[in-house]
Amino acid sequence: MWRALVFLALLAVAAYAAVWIADHPGSVTVVWNGYEIGMSLAIALTGVLVAAIVIGLIWAIVTGVIGLPASISRSTRERRRNKGLASLSRGMIAVGSGDPLAARRHAGDAERLLGSQPLTLLLKAQAAQISGDRDAAEQAFKRMADDPETRVLGLRGLFVEARRREDEGAARAYATEAARLAPSVTWANEAVLEAQCADGEWSAAQETVERRAALGLMDKNAARRQRAVLLTAAAQSREAGEPETATEQALKAVKLAPELVPAAVIAGRLLARRNDLRKAAKIIEATWKSTPHPELAKVYLNLRSGDSARDRMVRAETLAKISSWDPESRLVIAQAASEAKEFGRAREALAPLLDDRPTARVCRMMARIETAEHGPDSGRAREWLSRAARAPRDPAWVADGVISERWAPVSPVSGRLDAFVWKTPPEILAGPDEDEAPAPATPEPAVPARIETMPAPVTSDSPAPSTPGFLETGAGTPTVAPTPAPANAPAAPAPTNTERSRRIA
Repeated sequence: MWRALVFLALLAVAAYAAVWIADHPGSVTVVWNGYEIGMSLAIALTGVLVAAIVIGLIWAIVTGVIGLPASISRSTRERRRNKGLASLSRGMIAVGSGDPLAARRHAGDAERLLGSQPLTLLLKAQAAQISGDRDAAEQAFKRMADDPETRVLGLRGLFVEARRREDEGAARAYATEAARLAPSVTWANEAVLEAQCADGEWSAAQETVERRAALGLMDKNAARRQRAVLLTAAAQSREAGEPETATEQALKAVKLAPELVPAAVIAGRLLARRNDLRKAAKIIEATWKSTPHPELAKVYLNLRSGDSARDRMVRAETLAKISSWDPESRLVIAQAASEAKEFGRAREALAPLLDDRPTARVCRMMARIETAEHGPDSGRAREWLSRAARAPRDPAWVADGVISERWAPVSPVSGRLDAFVWKTPPEILAGPDEDEAPAPATPEPAVPARIETMPAPVTSDSPAPSTPGFLETGAGTPTVAPTPAPANAPAAPAPTNTERSRRIA
């Protein structure tokens, strides 16, 4: 639209100029070397215009001939570049689709056409990785690490290759160098933090977490939680040798994450040792309100070593009121009442937990009550122990498929910080129906976990997770499977008719 308007405007100006020249005739005289040439103004202007067009054409031809080699070379380079980019794109697609032959062919074409550019080196490394040629991949990453523009990318590839060959020292060195060159690189910070936690360098790990939070690489709440976990780990390692320092670190952890059970347990235990019972009770009560946990109850009931069984029962009832009679509170009351020889009160506390399928801890607690009241040969005690063998699981510390009796700051499988969660493990095998005969009351063999003794026999059926490739994400997670009971385990004696009539559903 605008171009048409401009053309019409220029045409109008030209017409006006032609009319004006026609209305104002004149002559032009050219004198040169004794010759005098006279012509009208219109002819002179026409001659100047024709001369300008001829000179322009001659100039274009001359410059075109002179610049022809450069133009041919530029066109060749452009075609070569386009072919290289096409090979690069096809190579990336081949890598993504898992075609090693096509990936290597296109990687070679891209390097031949484009040279040693960052993307061609990356494609070459990727093609070598999916082809299983680790040496070629490492060489490509080393070439990238030597270039200042691609150094961090090369270090990333070298880090992955070092993890593949299980060279943790080299992997840590590459991650440390990458974190120094680019402090905002997430993978390097995570690898450095994992290495620091593996070595027990809790102070250095806290500095890493604080730096990541300052750079905005993680949420502030997540950073507070991780700092609390690291402080708890430091307090746990110093509890025996440096109780004062451990107490200070545990209190800081409780302040950062009041719901962190291990921090509250360590703080309560250490405060109780120096007779600061009120503060210890306050910390445990606050954590118990959000997360009832048996370790909290154990510390709370034994704040004073000289308390009687009735005193501990009163404390157990306090915990029950705080948590609105959580099932964990009922177990605590039942234990305290059993120690105080108030067996009726213990059964009353456990009664709501017996309506559905009681868990293994509830069954064992009922067996303990029956044993304390009627002796170890009680038929009811044997029945409850039998039911405990096939009862649903109780909550435990679980991380990446590993069940542990104790909390740990990092996962024994992936090395991830704050991986352990207090939850009910999945039931791999459901227990038999209530109408079937009770299973033999045989003790379950304990299989050691990766970091602690497991409360229930578990094994890992899947192989250890491998380090992900340069473009891969995620790793395998081991699954938990039950360990079968010994085949030659002795069978429990069949209950008598009197015992069957007294069986508690």
